[in-house]
Amino acid sequence: MSLESDLISKKELLEMFDISYGQLYRWKRKNLIPEEWFVRKSTFTGQETFFPREKILARIVQIKDMKDDLSLDELADMFSPNPADVALPRSEIVERNIVTEAALGLYVERHKETTIFSFENVLYTYVLDTLLQTGDISLAEGHIVLQAMEEHYDKFRAKSGQLVFVRKLGIATCLVASSPCEVYFESGVRVVAQVHLPTCVERLKMKLSI
Repeated sequence: MSLESDLISKKELLEMFDISYGQLYRWKRKNLIPEEWFVRKSTFTGQETFFPREKILARIVQIKDMKDDLSLDELADMFSPNPADVALPRSEIVERNIVTEAALGLYVERHKETTIFSFENVLYTYVLDTLLQTGDISLAEGHIVLQAMEEHYDKFRAKSGQLVFVRKLGIATCLVASSPCEVYFESGVRVVAQVHLPTCVERLKMKLSI
């Protein structure tokens, strides 16, 4: 798929959702839509604004669905990559179906002393659970994911980052990198999964708010 097909123009977006230019930029000023999603490109008519199609379509649907129940400031907090103020007992995490018992069990195996989970604790387990549920990684490989998140997430706490899980000749490893970025590996390396961390933060906040 080409980069062009991954983008949607501002004009097409406004027409699709029947929203105004002013409304779109108000949402931008309120940080409901990240600055990095506004992509300026040269076209035959001059400079035009485009957006990453999948991300912006999902975000506009969320805003329109939730704006009657939440203020714009509350929505901005929901979409912010900053962690929420959370303290959850271990039992509640499974009872509320925030993560599976398998993912939580793997985290507890590494941190037996943890009985109350902060947002970061839950996030690390949520990222792990996301990869386990897709079948991209095994339980044994889950330790690699947790170690990478625990060692490096702080560097991306309020920024856009992604976890990249790779495998070569049956040996797995992963890294946490800024997003967007370009990463190149030697031949034979297969990128198994890429997890956009701000999206995980956003989805987890929504789960926790239910």
